[in-house]
Amino acid sequence: MPSYAPSRSPPQAATPTSVPDNRLGLSPQDVATLRQHQQLAHAHARSPAGSQASSQGRLLLDPGSLHLLAVHFDRVMQAIGQRLEQLHRATEIATQAQYDRAGNAIEVADNEIARFRTLLQQIDELEMECDKIKRIREIVRSFRSRVEHIERRLG
Repeated sequence: MPSYAPSRSPPQAATPTSVPDNRLGLSPQDVATLRQHQQLAHAHARSPAGSQASSQGRLLLDPGSLHLLAVHFDRVMQAIGQRLEQLHRATEIATQAQYDRAGNAIEVADNEIARFRTLLQQIDELEMECDKIKRIREIVRSFRSRVEHIERRLG
């Protein structure tokens, strides 16, 4: 990963060179962004030149100002990269947690399905027992009816 710290001191110019904002061919939003970052770069270096030029609707284009701006953008890019890495890690953690929850949910569902199948098997066994009892009850009723019929004939 490239180093974003300046390796040498910024070039110094005797007189900062500035140009009017409208001469760069940039959109108003790009000029506003560039102006804002130039102010931040100069503020970070404790140089009032960027703020002065901005208040006059100008951008500094001298080597020292451009170096400060380049260093500033390097810091901004490094901060963005760090934030992206944080978001990437957070996404991985959230994805793993969701995967774990899904795995647990599947395991719970599998256990519930197995329990349900066991219950269905027990219900089937009970229904078969009920059918047996009904048949036996019919046989008993038939025997009872015969016995009562024989008792009436004999008695």
